[in-house]
Amino acid sequence: MTTTVLLVDDHPVVRSGLRAVLESATAGADAVEVVGEAATGEEAIALAGHLRPDVVLCDLRLGAGIDGIRATAALRALDPAPAVLILTTFDRDAEILGAIEAGAAGYLLKDVAPEMIVEGIRRAARGDMVLAPELATRVLKGMRNPLPKLTEREVEVLRQLATGAANREIARTLFVSEATVKTHVAHILAKLGVDSRSRAIHLARETGLI
Repeated sequence: MTTTVLLVDDHPVVRSGLRAVLESATAGADAVEVVGEAATGEEAIALAGHLRPDVVLCDLRLGAGIDGIRATAALRALDPAPAVLILTTFDRDAEILGAIEAGAAGYLLKDVAPEMIVEGIRRAARGDMVLAPELATRVLKGMRNPLPKLTEREVEVLRQLATGAANREIARTLFVSEATVKTHVAHILAKLGVDSRSRAIHLARETGLI
């Protein structure tokens, strides 16, 4: 049975390479057919609704517009919903867990062998979870010890902190008072379980919160 695939990546060269890999590596009853390509999350959602692929092979970072995690959630809300397999260079815990929580059938890194991508697509189409062993271990660990949930404003403040901005500068940038910034910083430190801004920034970068 042929498995139909929609490729989603903001780099045309990557899409061309993936198409070549899939078309050359599969044939006959187990063929994988590329039925479309998209450069953005919004385009992917529109095309998936029209083409109804079995699997959407999607990058995590898609330039301007929604990212792969938000695109995954929207794709999984379609009827019929395609399986979504993330193929990316980013392997931070927050991104892996975010994709799985959004409904992705799996998460592969772009340095895997081509045959693993092909097999991952087939498995995703069958409803299997597709994760490299080392990623599976991290997903299980992350589910047992979930990352703290910051509000959108707290993430904005954390990003500003990472630039080295002082409270006054952050307040001007976000159009809030310094007192409000201090409150957000206190909440961030408490949620992350750290005692300094530098530790908060380090943890956020390590886990993919920013």
